[in-house]
Amino acid sequence: MSSVAVNQVGYPTSGPKRATLVTDAVEPLPWQLADDAGRVVADGTTDPRGTDVSSGQNVHTIDFGAHQRAGAGFTLTADGATSHPFAIGAGLYRPLVADAMRFFYCQRSGIEIREDLRPGYGRPAGHPGDRDVPCAPDAGDYRLDVHGGWYDAGDQGKYVVNGGITVWQLLHAFEHRTGLDDLALDLPESGNGVPDLLNEVRWELNFLLRMQAPSGLAHHKIHDREWTGLPTLPHLDPQPRELRPVSTAATLNLAAVAAQGARIFRKHDADYADRLLAAARTAFTAAGTHPVRYAPVEDTVGGGPYDDDDVRDELYWAAAELFLTTGGQEYADAVLASPLHTADVFGTYAFDWAATAVAARLDLALTPSTLPGRDDVRASVVAGADRYLAVQRAHPYAVAYAPPGNQWHWGSNSMVLNNLVVLAVAHDLTGEARYRDAALEGLDYILGRNALNLSYVTGYGTDHARNQHSRWYAHQLDPSLPHPPRGTLAGGPNSGLQDEVAQARLAGCVGQFCYIDDIHSWSTNELTINWNAPLVWVAAFAAERD
Repeated sequence: MSSVAVNQVGYPTSGPKRATLVTDAVEPLPWQLADDAGRVVADGTTDPRGTDVSSGQNVHTIDFGAHQRAGAGFTLTADGATSHPFAIGAGLYRPLVADAMRFFYCQRSGIEIREDLRPGYGRPAGHPGDRDVPCAPDAGDYRLDVHGGWYDAGDQGKYVVNGGITVWQLLHAFEHRTGLDDLALDLPESGNGVPDLLNEVRWELNFLLRMQAPSGLAHHKIHDREWTGLPTLPHLDPQPRELRPVSTAATLNLAAVAAQGARIFRKHDADYADRLLAAARTAFTAAGTHPVRYAPVEDTVGGGPYDDDDVRDELYWAAAELFLTTGGQEYADAVLASPLHTADVFGTYAFDWAATAVAARLDLALTPSTLPGRDDVRASVVAGADRYLAVQRAHPYAVAYAPPGNQWHWGSNSMVLNNLVVLAVAHDLTGEARYRDAALEGLDYILGRNALNLSYVTGYGTDHARNQHSRWYAHQLDPSLPHPPRGTLAGGPNSGLQDEVAQARLAGCVGQFCYIDDIHSWSTNELTINWNAPLVWVAAFAAERD
């Protein structure tokens, strides 16, 4: 492993270009940038940064931003070590946007994955029986058609709260980023006159609509009655399926993204937009008229619990999306009455499936509306971005994430990316280059400028993750099965080490080193839909300036 960590994909011609050197030296060292023929095209001296808390390493920063000549095969050399090769130029991130988005088709449930569209990944439809699924004994006495949607992660469960934040982020990207309306994803629906990103998101939105119970509330999840082993392809899954109980969190997720979807689908399919909005209104009303229901933390057999005992943020988010779509006064009142509307909601990480207040804040800041005090909303986003910017500037690897006690969270890579989303939105709001550059530089960590010198995105970089936890992308266990498709993000360092492989092989790890590219390490190396969504968003932002 090289001790010169770089973005192994490359750097935009006019954007920030920095690398991190691991060394025992405490004084500045000379560095050289060479092209693919080995000719030195730039040089300088490193900036010593001292000990990086997140890795325990003594590190220096190499800044070669003054070099703006395009090309491939560049390498950096310092202290006797040479980096992995990388490119400088335009068009580096557009393929990543497409591949990160194509990931979702391979996660589809209830439909054949066509070999001609995804060579090496074709398979029969998984779980066709999801068209008639009974409630678990504690969830009701009826059956629902809940076919379709995306498998959430490395298992074969489908979860409304994780699906909700994923749909929101992809639709948010479509609404506020450029270049996504003509993104070609090679889907069965391609060519139907609707942008491919919306075609893909609609597959999940339809599933979320089906999860709405007769009461108007939404079931929290649907998955196998018992856990299946690895590998198990979806169409070979022998376990019976069950609907788990309804929850307020799931109901408000449905309300939020159905309202958002109605706004965005309106010009492409008015009838579908009407259907989404009706479901959103029904869900919001149901959440307000029924007692609060939480998903139980102990519901861990056959699927993850996705428990959440605070749904004030989901209420705020759902009200915000309904207001932005309808302009209705009742929804504006709910937004303004929420204590989260004026609270500081920008924590160590901006948002995830259990923390959705920032989703509301970002849409309220970016989407035109008549909401009173909108300037204050926009200012709060910029203030949140300033916090992440300060964290990133203090971090020797330029990571906009510094968890308390250096205890990295499960899915830390998605948290890094979501913080970059806030930085990028601050650039949208202010036009200030510092936010743009921070968002661009933050992507370096995901693509190789990290303590492991590893790109966390399959197929991108010289050394990249390829054994993410999955029951069907299981090449590590069965050579006849594929690795995850190009553009798949690994979860990343997780100090919790909840799985046995991580516990055995990473005991005592420090921060960034709490990761292993092993299919059995579900706590550090899982893939999930809500981790790929921010990769799409941030890559799309980078591609606009690439």
